[in-house]
Amino acid sequence: MLELQKGQTVTAEPQLPTAVFKAYDIRGTVPDQLNTGFARRLGLALARQALAADIHALVVGYDGRHSSPDLSRALQDGLNEGGIDTLDLGLVPTPLVYFAAHTQHTGSGVAITGSHNPPDYNGFKIMMAGKTLYGEGIQELRRIMADPQAAAARQRGQRRELGLLDAYIGHISGTVSLARPMKIAIDCGNGVGGVAAARLFRALGCSVDELYCDVDGSFPNHHPDPADPHNLEDLIRHVQASDCELGLAFDGDADRLGVVTKSGQIIWPDRQLILYARDVLERQPGATIIFDVKCSRHVARAVKQAGGKPLMWQTGHSMIKAKLAETGAPLAGEMSGHIFFKERWYGFDDGLYAGARLLEILSRHNAPSSVLEALPQDISTPEIKLQMQEGEPHALVARMQREADFPTAASISTIDGVRAEYTDGFGLARASNTTPVIVLRFEAETEAGLDRIKGEFRQAFAALAPGLELPF
Repeated sequence: MLELQKGQTVTAEPQLPTAVFKAYDIRGTVPDQLNTGFARRLGLALARQALAADIHALVVGYDGRHSSPDLSRALQDGLNEGGIDTLDLGLVPTPLVYFAAHTQHTGSGVAITGSHNPPDYNGFKIMMAGKTLYGEGIQELRRIMADPQAAAARQRGQRRELGLLDAYIGHISGTVSLARPMKIAIDCGNGVGGVAAARLFRALGCSVDELYCDVDGSFPNHHPDPADPHNLEDLIRHVQASDCELGLAFDGDADRLGVVTKSGQIIWPDRQLILYARDVLERQPGATIIFDVKCSRHVARAVKQAGGKPLMWQTGHSMIKAKLAETGAPLAGEMSGHIFFKERWYGFDDGLYAGARLLEILSRHNAPSSVLEALPQDISTPEIKLQMQEGEPHALVARMQREADFPTAASISTIDGVRAEYTDGFGLARASNTTPVIVLRFEAETEAGLDRIKGEFRQAFAALAPGLELPF
């Protein structure tokens, strides 16, 4: 207890773990960093923010991690104590939290999810007044949580349970129409997408083979991250051995989509985005299509060829959403798998909805895998991660932006790290906003071109950080 004047006392709050306040959300390990005490303090702080913005209710939903129900209860207790009503969605995919924030007209909500992180992690993705909190917004929340004035309101808010899964599935199946029935396989990786995915695609008229759709926060089969090719191996084997036309995979909270074809080819999200862009631009000619710096240069080319305006932007679902709102673009996407449809939808990232739109396009064709495999691509690397100490990646990339030389590059973009564009490919080095790594990616028309571009980046690193061991 802290001693105050005239015998008054107040309970000392434990120190906030500052490392959990990330660029795009709050994320950390349970229970040492995130626990019910932290969640309740977060609820009180969010209540203070909400009342200042004249918001009186937040929606709350959680994923299938073992810690999520307790964190949800504690968060809502803090919100209620701070005078805010909560609409408790229970166990739902993150996109359903966003859907509820729009349809219930709160514009505000919290998804409790560790996304694709290991089982001992969890986190909070937050919307307030129609905007996703990120960057300075997350740091402002930390400052409010550290303020002892974030205390109970005179009138306690109320918690109300709200089941919206049927409405969500009904809305999508009522607005997305397949030209013919399809046979697909889905792999939810034991993530929370399992409560919705099979139901949604059957409502669209699909025959569905289910892999790992029972929700289990231990993730006993494979990690729920379709960005890692190893996590798609079971789905690929099933699609190849069955009469399924293609396979869809979802990450732990179902806001990202992975796609595999009948032959086992992985269609990475930047190639998917080309297909979506062509479709949207048929109805909205001349529209802006947003993509992040990690995407293939074929995205910009394809958007131009389809009569649209390509706009490259910073990586991060929060940043992309903000740019989408600023520009009024009907579509945006990231290499990570976050796809944002504003045309016919609400503009938030939703792997389940993206899967529905993909099937709507492919159902017009008798050989959907051939359509996917015909999408343009060059030789490219996956994301390559250069591990460093905390604080080092941003400092080194900032020096690269100022000092590095890429002799044969046609142009350099520094909107997010360093992206060197060449006549036959590109190279990228950017500091991650979530972990202490530099993320690298390379693409070229030929292996020789890929080696040349990698070589220029090796020389740039060697000039700025001699002796640094590079993973490429």
